[in-house]
Amino acid sequence: MRKRSRSAVLPAVLAAAAVLVSAGCSSSQQGSSEPEVLSGTPGATADPTGGGNSFIDGTGLTTRIAAGKRQTAPDLTGEDLQGKALKLSDYRGKVIVANIWGSWCDPCQAEAKGLEKVFRATEAEGVQFLGINTQDLQIANAKAFESKYKITYPSLFDPEGKLVLKFPKGTVNPQDIPSTVIIDREGKIAVRILHAVGEDELSSAVRSVAAEK
Repeated sequence: MRKRSRSAVLPAVLAAAAVLVSAGCSSSQQGSSEPEVLSGTPGATADPTGGGNSFIDGTGLTTRIAAGKRQTAPDLTGEDLQGKALKLSDYRGKVIVANIWGSWCDPCQAEAKGLEKVFRATEAEGVQFLGINTQDLQIANAKAFESKYKITYPSLFDPEGKLVLKFPKGTVNPQDIPSTVIIDREGKIAVRILHAVGEDELSSAVRSVAAEK
């Protein structure tokens, strides 16, 4: 039997690599460690609260955290893309959807329109979206992204990724972009989504937290 030539194998290898890269963006920054891997569940990671509420959904990990085991979200403070002072506690009493994104990230672009749609659909239910634009050294690139995808909710400008590091250890990884964190009305982290999120999945998660009493 003839051996397959390198030229025949190479396209298949490159195609497989492209699939892996398209699943999410990865930065070179170092930050909070990767979540602990659950034994016996390939690809799954542990609930940072230890509550065992993790499950795989779509192309990445979504974690829902029981109300009694939620950690307090940090009061992120900075400036928006227009240079105005902005902090997470400005929206106290609302459900906050914090989306970590970069204009350079293809999966961030893929989810952008869905994020805006869910924001508009849930705003009347007491939901506020807040972007965290990270590792865009040129603010003009971030502004162009918002203009292209018609994003109407504000974003904190975080070119060095310092705001992402303020989340409790194990909640998000600054190398996993995009990521989304849903914060309940009491300021506690209720859901984390460590992949580019689809409109239906996000809408379901947001409305679930918004409906809590």
